[in-house]
Amino acid sequence: MRVLSKRFVSRLLLYILVIIIVVWTVAPYLWLIISSFSSKIELLTVPLRWIPSRPTLENYRSLFFEYGEESVNVRLFIKSLTNSVIISLSTMSIATVLGVFAAYAIARLRFRGNQGMILTMMSIQLIPPIILVIPLYVIMRQAKLLDTHLGLIIVDLSIALPLVIWLMRSYFASIPSELEDAARIDGCTYFDALFRIVLPLSGPGLVSVMIFAFIASWNEYLYAFIYTNINAKTLPVLIGEFSTKLGLEYLKIAAAGVLASLPPVFLALIFQRFIIRGLTAGAIK
Repeated sequence: MRVLSKRFVSRLLLYILVIIIVVWTVAPYLWLIISSFSSKIELLTVPLRWIPSRPTLENYRSLFFEYGEESVNVRLFIKSLTNSVIISLSTMSIATVLGVFAAYAIARLRFRGNQGMILTMMSIQLIPPIILVIPLYVIMRQAKLLDTHLGLIIVDLSIALPLVIWLMRSYFASIPSELEDAARIDGCTYFDALFRIVLPLSGPGLVSVMIFAFIASWNEYLYAFIYTNINAKTLPVLIGEFSTKLGLEYLKIAAAGVLASLPPVFLALIFQRFIIRGLTAGAIK
């Protein structure tokens, strides 16, 4: 009886904790969606109205039509959206290709310093990004990469590539090496074993790291804000510039924020099964 009561209490506490975490995580995003469909009067009404009495699409419509010199027009919004797509997809592709080769070499090849290399690379990620702003700015100015897609892709790779290497290394380590040994006995090289044996078994891991690399680049704000001006300005930077002489346009920020969040949210929902398998595959060999 005591065992059953303890299980019931522990499970109840677990459910309560899960509910608290879900509410803590989802509530801000739900409020963002509600705000995007609200009018300014309803948003400032006291007491607060959680559900707008007259939902409107005006905030979304204003993003795609010109309203004068002080408003962000459709061309700038679409240009920033296009920049984000180009930079994020390029970063994801390059980080996946380079990360797969690097992770496979670290997981399978034995060379001096292979363990220290991965630890050093991940330790560098603990450094606050603001510390690297000035050195990177000087390097990019000398290389004439400021306000360019290539410059921002290189900077985003410094964020996404270590994550890809770390996750894929754990995934490759979970695949029995005997499969590759048997393939090499039959005449396969390391590259043949990688492409014919390891990668076909690493589908969930590849999908998960590609999604994480895309999201990391899509949501990056600090470097994009400092290193871009007009040509390579991304969507997160543009959203931060929704302002007029009367102040910030909160409703337009909410609408643009919802649109900017749709690609990562849809990717996470569609490929959640692969993401979970990719993250947990390296836990047990």
